[in-house]
Amino acid sequence: MNREFRPELISRKGEWTAWILSIIALASLGVAWIWGTGMSWAGIVFVLILLLSAGSISLGNWVDRKTVLSLIPEGVGFRNGLRNVSLKWDQIQELRVLPDRWGERVHVWGTESRFNFRTLGEVKVRGELKGRVGFAEGESILQEILESSNLQEIEQNENGRYYARP
Repeated sequence: MNREFRPELISRKGEWTAWILSIIALASLGVAWIWGTGMSWAGIVFVLILLLSAGSISLGNWVDRKTVLSLIPEGVGFRNGLRNVSLKWDQIQELRVLPDRWGERVHVWGTESRFNFRTLGEVKVRGELKGRVGFAEGESILQEILESSNLQEIEQNENGRYYARP
């Protein structure tokens, strides 16, 4: 049976805030240039950093919204707008599960390509839940990949778990 999974999406409030601050800083720099008061290099660098930050947040949100992980009888597929990976079960060579700030990060290596995904994690600020990230079904996806690809646990330590072919 073919199943598709999509990650939890975080609020775009941070993205909008970054773009608004970038536009305000850019406008301030423009006003300083028009009035002839001079533009400092620090101001230019600050505006560039804000623009790059806003752009990277937007790219991350776009990638999250395009991400689909598929489990089919023949293997697993992963696409996110930047990557499109399809692996048959026997092509999966190793898998690493690493603890992460929010959930766990799962790295899947095939013979010619790889992808990673995050299990479900909660973003909390001062004890208040601000959002969820990763795949809500992340643990079951991980277990199905391990079982279907016949990977065995090789190592487990504080840095995570490592699975490979026996």
